[in-house]
Amino acid sequence: MDVAENEATTAYQSNTQKQQLGRFKSTKFKENFAGYMFVAPMLIGTTVLIIIPIFIALAVSFTDWVFISGFQSADFVGLENFRNMVQDEPFIQSVVNNIWLILAVPLTMVLSLVLAVVINKNVYFKGFFKVIYFMPYISSIVAIAIVFQLLFHPSYGPINEFLMSIGIDNPPKWLADSDWALVSVIIITVWTSIGFNLIIYLAGLQNIPADLYEAAEMDGASAWVKFKNITVPMLSPTTFFLLITGIIYSFKSFELIVVLTEGGPGYSTSVIVYYLYEQAFENLKSGYASAIAITLLGMLLVITAIQWIGQKKWVNY
Repeated sequence: MDVAENEATTAYQSNTQKQQLGRFKSTKFKENFAGYMFVAPMLIGTTVLIIIPIFIALAVSFTDWVFISGFQSADFVGLENFRNMVQDEPFIQSVVNNIWLILAVPLTMVLSLVLAVVINKNVYFKGFFKVIYFMPYISSIVAIAIVFQLLFHPSYGPINEFLMSIGIDNPPKWLADSDWALVSVIIITVWTSIGFNLIIYLAGLQNIPADLYEAAEMDGASAWVKFKNITVPMLSPTTFFLLITGIIYSFKSFELIVVLTEGGPGYSTSVIVYYLYEQAFENLKSGYASAIAITLLGMLLVITAIQWIGQKKWVNY
């Protein structure tokens, strides 16, 4: 009798475990299915709009092709497009201009950090100033470019009128001068980017524990010592994020260049994306433009990889 009861108990436990396992698998399947449904729109969009076009551009970069002539006109040329880039002076100038735009990123971050510290501690109506500084970032680039075209007018612009009123007889011609055109673009870029960096830095400052500052004050630390030893290290993840996004944003500069200077005068403000657009849609060199796009992608991957490796030495999590 005991043997029969043990067998019945074992069978019951086995059935119970099977039912629990079945319910667990069913629940896990439902959770996984729900997760896949949530990520599906982004995954499909990224695949269709980014990943597949990258592979298509890579294939086209090895051809001499004019896209309006159809695929049958594509001629395989191997690495010729990439060799031509090394000898293409306008392309090299565009790369140099992009490097100068990258150097503007730290300047923007420094100004934003200083403003964020001041607003976070010593200013009333913080929300108002956040909106004021953030407005240029969300404003239309076309409208901003048109306004600065008027401000930087070499003869009748308000900026040069002011400079002449304080005794500067020959102020820069700004956008009309190849030596000052890129400086003008950098000034506008910094002005439009400060707001975004400011908001991010303010969020980071508010997440720093007040205990750290209180302990430093008890030890007699000055404002500079607290800023250097507490604020800057605690904001290093924020700084790392802004550095990566800022560099990527600088490589994506296009609308401002198109409206403001069209790459001129003499390619002095041309950047890689604008030169790519010019080769693809004005000169109809689809293969060469694709080679430029792949080169740009490679440059961004290398720069981002260097930043990810270097961040281990200065970012504190």
